[in-house]
Amino acid sequence: MDWKRKLTSRKLWLSIASFVSVLIIDRGSTESTASQILALIMAGASVIGYCVAEGLDDAGNKSESLQ
Repeated sequence: MDWKRKLTSRKLWLSIASFVSVLIIDRGSTESTASQILALIMAGASVIGYCVAEGLDDAGNKSESLQ
């Protein structure tokens, strides 16, 4: 499985955020609360995507310097 591709997929994170939002509203919270949690999930996804990309870039630079 290509974890880099999975973790940086906007479709994955939007699906997760939408699912969580629906659960929150279903449990009786307001749409405002669901929107705030949705924003936190998407911000977290951005951080994860950045970390994965930087890690891959660093790994690529390391292998180039060894050659």
